[in-house]
Amino acid sequence: MTQTVPTQLPTEWRDFFALTKPRVMSLVIFTGLCGLLAAPGHINPILGFTAILCIALGAGGAAALNQWWEADIDAGMKRTAARPLPAGRMNRTDARDFGVLISAASVMIMGLAVNWLSATILALSIFYYAVIYTVWLKPRTPQNIVIGGGAGAFPPMIGWVAVTGDITLMPVLLFLIIFMWTPPHFWALALFVKTDYANVGIPMMPVVRGETSTRHQILAYAVLLVPVAAAPWFIGGTGYIYGVASLALSLAFLALSFPVAFRHTGENDTMKPEKRLFAFSIIYLFALFAALVADRVLANLGWIA
Repeated sequence: MTQTVPTQLPTEWRDFFALTKPRVMSLVIFTGLCGLLAAPGHINPILGFTAILCIALGAGGAAALNQWWEADIDAGMKRTAARPLPAGRMNRTDARDFGVLISAASVMIMGLAVNWLSATILALSIFYYAVIYTVWLKPRTPQNIVIGGGAGAFPPMIGWVAVTGDITLMPVLLFLIIFMWTPPHFWALALFVKTDYANVGIPMMPVVRGETSTRHQILAYAVLLVPVAAAPWFIGGTGYIYGVASLALSLAFLALSFPVAFRHTGENDTMKPEKRLFAFSIIYLFALFAALVADRVLANLGWIA
């Protein structure tokens, strides 16, 4: 009896674009741009655009490699089953080659056009996400998001270094803000999609340690985020606009974490507090980094001290 081989659906440019995880990339581009605009000194606008383009390409390349490696896992999760690879619209070799190509191009262009320190950090961020997080951490430990959070924390540092050419305390603090923000942001999501992760054997915190532990750790990270987010103001790296915004936003984040931390879900629970925290966590990061840029711009104009 002859077995019928499924026909691969035609690949479109939209499928390659989808490999770059556009929603995630938008946050990467924004925080990278904010790091660039908030950095002291000046950069030629063309070089600044090139730096942000390289950050976008690097993030997209890492995302493509992530989906190449996790194609089978994505096929088993409702949230990711429609992606190009599990949906059969692209073969894995094309996804891998696309990821390698744009990742390598981003690093080389960044080094040749901007500076090699920012290119080195960009290369590290790609390796961190595609290999350390995707291949090593994610399938092995419930601390995958905690340690892997560093992958998404590099963009503002890269943007900053693209302007200054060196690493100081400020870009390190910007890195730490996103690093501390990532666990409560992602665990809020994991709480209402934990069945997906359980079905494919990914040891996310709610699956391995349970909901109660995860909820308490969300609150712990939300508490720690308050001083970490305000640290650029405490060291004098920003003015009061960022300082006030960071405290207001972080306290709101903390307030939304309390109903998540101290509740028990039922079988038909809609998980509204968790979804509310997840949605606000995205707004939080956009607003915080927008305040950072506004503070720098107004200081440069002499409108604030």
